[in-house]
Amino acid sequence: MSTADRPAPPETSGQVGILRAVQRRYSAAAQQVEPGLCCPVQVDSAYLDVIPAAVRDRDYGCGDPVSHVRPGETVLDLGSGSGKVCFVAAQIVGPRGHVIGVDANPDMLALARPAQPEVARRLGYSNVTFARARIEDLRLDLEFVDDHLARHPVTSAADLATLQEYLDRLRTGSPLIPDRSVDVVISNCVLNLVGEGEKRALFGEIARVLRPGGRTVVSDIVADRDVPAAMRADPDLWSGCYSGALRQDRFLTALIEAGLHSATVLERDPEPWRTIGDVKFRSITVTAQKSPSDVDGAACTDPARSATCGC
Repeated sequence: MSTADRPAPPETSGQVGILRAVQRRYSAAAQQVEPGLCCPVQVDSAYLDVIPAAVRDRDYGCGDPVSHVRPGETVLDLGSGSGKVCFVAAQIVGPRGHVIGVDANPDMLALARPAQPEVARRLGYSNVTFARARIEDLRLDLEFVDDHLARHPVTSAADLATLQEYLDRLRTGSPLIPDRSVDVVISNCVLNLVGEGEKRALFGEIARVLRPGGRTVVSDIVADRDVPAAMRADPDLWSGCYSGALRQDRFLTALIEAGLHSATVLERDPEPWRTIGDVKFRSITVTAQKSPSDVDGAACTDPARSATCGC
């Protein structure tokens, strides 16, 4: 069969289709408020006065991880969206702390970044930065990639190999978020949006970037049973924070298998957020620790041991 005769791949299929659906939905939600997207949680109104209304109104989440942040910490917010959580965290950590918001969606970053100077002016200090990356690959700065592709477009297999070499050099020599560089990783209803095949890498990235003794506090949607395959293949349900949800026990196990310990549920909604078919979806907030003795970032291979010793 000649190249010309080969059928074109589907426009959207599998994880590629899901990724595109998530990007489209959150790009639209950056432009116009979507009330049904997740379930935003109220925070202390004292933190909201310095945040522009456009940012406040486009807050999509399911819990309150930011209230567990402490003064002076370096905070990484995975899937920072409009930036609201980052701007609240900025006030809690204070001028001696630092907040990094990471999001893969350019439209969300275009909402958050223009607000940063205004928030800094109102606070009297600047301690928030935003970056574009996939949260399962925190080494790779996607804006560096875009810049490289603008100057060196891929037009052949040789170009593709050269691009891969460049990406590997970026990840190794200039990681966006270096190893053991943050005190606390937070996230609000975003981990469920990551594809099935990349969730292990996602939890591994959380463990990698935490300093010894650091911790993660994550609010997310979990399911009371394994989500059926038909639902997992539905891009709309995935972008709505349903189909990518893990069972609660699998969520905790994923943190332990990544090398963290003391995985604990801090909050769990007693009533389901939504029931689809036989599956009940609800919000939880979970924390897990990185051992103070973890100096090499190696993950435990024995989940039972890591749960007790924090290796």
